[in-house]
This record gives sequence, C-alpha cells and structure tokens, in this order.
Amino acid sequence: MEMNQYLEVFIEESKEHLQACNEQLLELEKNPEDIKIVNEIFRSAHTLKGMSATMGYEDLANLTHQMENVLDAIRNQKIKVNAEILDVVFLAVDDLEAMVQSIAEGGDGKRDVTEAVEKLMLIEKGESPAQSEARAETAAALAEPHPAIKSTYDDFELTVIQQSKEQGFESYEISIALRADCSLKAARVYMVFEVLEKCGEVIKATPSVEQLEEEQFDQEFSVTIVSKETADDIRQKLLKVSEVEKIEVLPLSLGDYSYQESVKEEEEAAQPVAEETPKTASNMPKEEKKSSAAKQVSNKTIRVNIERLDILMNLFEELVIDRGRLEQISRELNNQELHETVEHMSRISGDLQNIILNMRMVPIETVFNRFPRMVRQLARDLNKKINLEIVGAETELDRTVIDEIGDPLVHLIRNALDHGVETPEVRNANGKSDEGNVILKAYHSGNHVFIEIEDDGAGINKEKVIKKALKNGIITEQTASALTDKQAYELIFASGFSTADKISDVSGRGVGLDVVKNTIESLGGSVSIDSKAGQGSIFSIQLPLTLSIISVMLIEIEKEKYAIPLSSIIETAIIRKEDILRAHNQKVIDFRGKVVPLLSLKEIFNVPSENQVDEFISVVIVRKGEKMAGLVVDSFIGQQEVVLKSLGNYLTNVFAISGATILGDGQVALIVDCNALIK
Repeated sequence: MEMNQYLEVFIEESKEHLQACNEQLLELEKNPEDIKIVNEIFRSAHTLKGMSATMGYEDLANLTHQMENVLDAIRNQKIKVNAEILDVVFLAVDDLEAMVQSIAEGGDGKRDVTEAVEKLMLIEKGESPAQSEARAETAAALAEPHPAIKSTYDDFELTVIQQSKEQGFESYEISIALRADCSLKAARVYMVFEVLEKCGEVIKATPSVEQLEEEQFDQEFSVTIVSKETADDIRQKLLKVSEVEKIEVLPLSLGDYSYQESVKEEEEAAQPVAEETPKTASNMPKEEKKSSAAKQVSNKTIRVNIERLDILMNLFEELVIDRGRLEQISRELNNQELHETVEHMSRISGDLQNIILNMRMVPIETVFNRFPRMVRQLARDLNKKINLEIVGAETELDRTVIDEIGDPLVHLIRNALDHGVETPEVRNANGKSDEGNVILKAYHSGNHVFIEIEDDGAGINKEKVIKKALKNGIITEQTASALTDKQAYELIFASGFSTADKISDVSGRGVGLDVVKNTIESLGGSVSIDSKAGQGSIFSIQLPLTLSIISVMLIEIEKEKYAIPLSSIIETAIIRKEDILRAHNQKVIDFRGKVVPLLSLKEIFNVPSENQVDEFISVVIVRKGEKMAGLVVDSFIGQQEVVLKSLGNYLTNVFAISGATILGDGQVALIVDCNALIK
C-alpha cells in the first residue's frame, strides 16, 4: 500500500486526536469520577493507535497501546484517578506529540519512550511511579510475539495483523503451488492477487511481490492476508484461477502475542468509520439513516494545502490591481457599456475576494487549545491555583496572522500567571478566593480582531515600574513625573525590562514583552494595557483580519503618491498655518484638546519640493496605541483597497515604509508605516 498519499491526513488527524486527549485529560482532572470522559480519551487513543499501526509507526502504536491499558483500568475502576497518574498520562501525550511532530517534519517518528512506558506499566499494576524504582525488566515486559512468528514478520506487519484481529478480521497464511507446465507464471500470480484483494488486505508475500512479478520463483509462493471471509471461502475462490495446482489456507496464530484488550461492544460501535465495516443503508434503522445523512452533509470538507491558497491569493491580488486599472480607464473613456461591465466585474471580484479571504480564515482555537495544558503545568510549578476561561475561540483570523500570534500570547499568559495572579496565601490575606482567574477572550470588531488576556491578580504597581525604569535609564526623572498610568504601564514593554525580584524558569530576564510588542506591531496590530492595583490587569491586542489586501487613504506629496492604512488613521483635517505651535523644538497642533506633534512626510522621505507657501495645510491624524501624530501632506486623493507587496530583499530597512502597491494607472505607491513614525 502507498502510504505517502495518506501521510498528510494522518498527521492532521493525529494532532486532532492528541489535542482531544489533552482537553479531555484536563476535564478528567476536574471530574475524576466521570467515566464518560475516560471513554472519550480511550476512543481518541484507540483511533490513534490504529492509524499509527497502519502507517507503520511502531513506537507511536506501542506507547498509545500502553496508555490505553491504563485508561481501560481507570474506566473499569481498577485504578483511581489522581494528579500523579494524570502527570504520567500527560507525559505520554507529550511523547506522542513529539513523535507526530517528528513525522510532520519528515522524520521517522521514533523516540525513546522507555520512561513513559515504565511508568504507565507500574500504574497498570496498581503501583505508584514515584514510589517504585524504574525496572529494566518493565520495558521488556511489553507483549512479544511467538519466536517463530517474529522471525517471519517484522514489527509493522505484526502490528497490522494484531490491529485487524481487534477489528474482527482473521489472518490467513496461504500457500499456492502452480502447475509445473504453467507458461505465464506472472499472469497467474496477478490473477491470484486480484482474487485475494477482493477477499481482504494482503499483508505479506514470500517471495516479494517484485520477485513474483519478474517470475523469480519456482512453482510455489505464499501470501498472508487479513479478511472477514472463512478459509474455505477463500480457497474456493482461488481454485477458480486456472493452472493453480495446490492451495493451502491456514489461520495464522500469533501465540502469546496478544494485547489482551477489553473493549466493550458499545464502544466498538462508537469507533470512527475508518476502523470498522460501515453498515449498509438497507439494514439501518430509519432514525440512524437520518442521523447518518445529516452527518454526511455536515462533514463535506476537504483539506487544502496552505500553499495552494497562497497561490490563489496571489493570483487574486493581481486581479485586484487590474480591477483598479479598469475602473480608472472606464472613468476616463466615459463609455456607458464599459462602465456597466466594469461595475459588474467589481461586484463579482468583491464577492470572490470575500470567499478567498474566508478560505484562509482559521478559528483562533487552534492557538488557544494549547493554553489549558500550559496553564495547568505552570500553576503547579508556581504553587498557584488558577482557573483559565476561554471565550470566543471560534473567532477567525487569517492563517498568516494565526501562525505568528501564538508565541506573543504564550508570553502574555506566562506573565499573567507569574506576575499577575498571587499565591493562595496572599490572595486569602487580601480577601480574595485562593483560586485566581485568567480570561482569554477573542472577538471581532470592524476589520479587526481583538484578543484580551485578563487576570484578577495584583495588578501593575505603577511606582515599582517607574522606579525600575529610572534605574535602567529608560526614562528621566522629568519624564517620570508627567507619565499617565497607561504610559507607565507601557514601560514594561521596554527591552530588558522586568519587575521580577528574582530570575526563575518562568520569567525575570526581561525578555518577552518587548518581543510581544514588536511581533504584534509587525503584523499591523497594537497592544495596550489597563490595570488596577489589587484588582488585576487586561492586556488588549488589536490585529487586522488579513495582511495582504488592506484599505488605505491615498495621499499626494508633490507628484508622488503614498498610501496610509485606514487602521492607523483617526481622521483627516485641514488646518491654518497660523494654528501651528512649537513645543520643545517640535511643531505641534491643538487637536481636540490634545497636543499632537506634526511630522512632514515631505521632509521624512526627502521629496524634492518647490517652496510654495500655502495658507492651509492638509493633515492626516494617525495613532499608535495612545500616542498620536499629524502627518503633513500636500493633498488627499481618496480611499482605496490595495494589495500590499513587499519591497523585496534589497530594500528591507527602508524607514517608515512597510511595502508598496500598484495603483490603477500603473503607478507604484509606497505604504507608510505609521508605527515606525510614532515613537
């Protein structure tokens, strides 16, 4: 069987089953008496074992099998669930995840899992891993095949045979002898295999299939198959092949090679369809037919490689550029028929744009799913009680943003657990419950997604932050006295800044929050902090829905066109030259009661100018978090959707330019990076 074509599906489904195991194990820790949860974990492990064995990943199959034994003992109430047992099962899941990751990266999925297997076997025997020394014989205690069988079949073939046995199939070793005067031996072998493949699945041929096809054998060969048919039925079908002289069908006995599993009938019935023969429509009850039909309709999905979607997106981006050019040509020619056609094409391409963007959207739960497990482990390391609540995991983000946002969120959650939530003793002394709460929330608002990490911990100590910032030379005494609460909180994003009293495995080195800020801003987003001493903190992240097609305000400086992302713009204004003030050698204006510095894009980008003196000045008010600036431009052109293109490898460090776009008339407009302008 060609396995490579199924590898991608195997990796994706394995990750889904392991994620399900992680989630259900966390639930089991909260409800240790709930057997339904154990059954759910058992099903995921059982399916993963079957897939791993079929794909030939022995270490995966063996470890999952041993994990199954423990789960089986739990659901049969031979073992009582406790934190120590769950730690060992989590260790096994970690090993399984590492093996699946190895396979995804092109490896062989092999890993030394002796420690996890030994601990699982001790638990299965009713012993405590913490109290028992690791025994060398434990690893050897894994079920071994009968010596005669083991010498004939490799581990992969044995595993497949055993898995088939568990699913109700029988294994047969079939010896076939062709007549001595058989002229076309390869053709007869082909006919034999054609019959056998209709009866079941061929596991092994001796000599090999290649040797049989090249007629490199005398008159006899043997084939091992798994089938649900009887030995006599198989024999009768093979006898119909001409020039076959002798057929011997023997049931294959694996001796003491047995997993000794006790899977109840109702759970076998609940296994995924891939593990059992599906029921036919004729023998299904009516109710079951309905639910089956509903299930088929709801599962009409296919997996598409992200690279294909990227190619599709690039092609559509070219279409957006051409659409803009056609719209401009249509306006210039003023032809009614052309105008109507272009207008219709614009509507269609707009719908197409939404569909393509939606295809690239991924629920943020793919990132959020890793955090419950992480919080559990961190809470134990820090000796804290923490309840993590996830809200809005179904919120969708572009795949490129999803890939980048995971690490910043890890840093923020670790920060909330270490610096935010207090120990149970401190919380009780402050009149709080001993269990701290961390809320991870995601929601849409306009063309943005907001992610919030909220905790009910100690909050941020403004004085402590300012004191540390002064010590590190991040701010001066004069600046410190004028800082608002929010500005003081944002000091913790400075590189190398940390308020931890001592360095630990979790935090304290001042590496993390500066990376968070830089990563989020590189995605066109922003991060802000709100905190109340003694009550907790909220870190709020704002991200664009997608990174490739953005809405901009086109502006002109002399005869050059620039684009400013609408997500950064507060509003546009025209001011009198006499309204410009000066403060600290900086031009500023009074904008709605706030002092806003003015930046001349003409000077920043060194645009050659004719020194014209105008009474009025066009200004675009932009912001980055709480900070604002007024960008002085010559004129406004209007709002437009453009395709963001990178400047390439030779122009990676151009100040305040994040990319470029091609306009309708074929001109290139540079896209201004407002985050770089505001410091």
